[in-house]
Amino acid sequence: MTPVTAQRGSEPGAPEVVGDRLTDPAAGRATTAAPDVAPGPVKPARQRWTIPHGLDVAAGLAWRVVLIAAAVACLIYVASTLSVVLIPVVLALILASLLAPEAHLMSSRIRWLPHAVATAIVIIAGLAVVGGVFTGVVYAFISGLPELTSAFTGSLAEIQNWVRTGPLGLNNQQFAQLGDQILSSIQQSQATIAASALGAVGTVGELFTEGLLALFTLIFLIHDGGLIWRFLLRGVPRAVRNRADVAGRRAFASLVGYTRAIIVVAFIDAVTAGIGLWLIGVPLAVPLAALIFFGAFVPTLGAVVSGAVAALVALVSGGITDALLVVLLLLAVQNLEGYILQPLFLGKSIKLHPLAVVLPIACGLVVAGIPGALLAVPLVTVIDNGVRSLTRRSDADVDPATVNPLDPRSARPEFGADPAVNVVPEEEPALGSRS
Repeated sequence: MTPVTAQRGSEPGAPEVVGDRLTDPAAGRATTAAPDVAPGPVKPARQRWTIPHGLDVAAGLAWRVVLIAAAVACLIYVASTLSVVLIPVVLALILASLLAPEAHLMSSRIRWLPHAVATAIVIIAGLAVVGGVFTGVVYAFISGLPELTSAFTGSLAEIQNWVRTGPLGLNNQQFAQLGDQILSSIQQSQATIAASALGAVGTVGELFTEGLLALFTLIFLIHDGGLIWRFLLRGVPRAVRNRADVAGRRAFASLVGYTRAIIVVAFIDAVTAGIGLWLIGVPLAVPLAALIFFGAFVPTLGAVVSGAVAALVALVSGGITDALLVVLLLLAVQNLEGYILQPLFLGKSIKLHPLAVVLPIACGLVVAGIPGALLAVPLVTVIDNGVRSLTRRSDADVDPATVNPLDPRSARPEFGADPAVNVVPEEEPALGSRS
């Protein structure tokens, strides 16, 4: 047999075929030549089932919504468990937003007055005003209670006569049965009402303890608010610490503006409604005006409740005419508040959509009762301005020292900041220590 010899290509540098190997002189390596085999039938690739895009997006949104709902549920559970501590602290924070500017203004204007003395003066004066208002309301209510009782008795007789002779046409036996049914229902639900009231109000010891906790927290928030805020900022990563500082300052400034404005608006509402009730001749005009004042702190819902009570008292004391006059009066007061007072005192720095007011109040009422309804709108105001600051690009380059948390104009950058009072020291070694 003749051995297979290497065949050199006709061109220089061409590959040489040696046996069944292909040698490439340029590459310096040998490879196996592909056999001359006819290609067989190609099997089709197995098709993989893919998730539709819409289903993928829906599933991603679903588990994220479930995760957020679980986090919110845990947060609500913890807040409701610690409500005995959380409510006094939040109440102290709201009161601090009202009293801290006055305390720092007093200590800055009067150089020789220590900040601790200014804090004590402001707190004592605030407690005196609140105590005086409550004392006056209770005294007016007690003094006017006999008149209201006699008016209520007379109104019951008129209602009884109207039910018998009016369009209902009930005879004495039917009217007596209706009264017995109402009385029986009230007696059956008396225990439930008493238990609910006891659970809402709590014991005197619990109220006293919560009041002391709120007062203790209020003192240190006014006196050492800057130190406490700096201490809390140390838990924020350094890369975003300035951004969080600016957001926190703007959020507290919005709370200062909201507290000031709501007190002024509530006072004007109460004075206007009280004068109107007095002119109409409704008894207990002063307690009803005080109820309207406190109801203004719960937007929308407070106006409805206080207005219903005032209209009921007018109906009992003066009949349907006085009740209609009271309703018209309260509608005028609400329009005065909505179109003049709130834009004048709140302005554009603090503005929430009506749904952002009603829904948090309803949720707060379900979770924490009356305190939850009272604290819902201030908390939403703080969260709204804080989130707006965190998502606002212009706040990324803002120096926190230029944002005064005690100036309501600092809540939004378009209103400018007044750094006349710098209440947050830039460098403090630890919480509770003072330079």
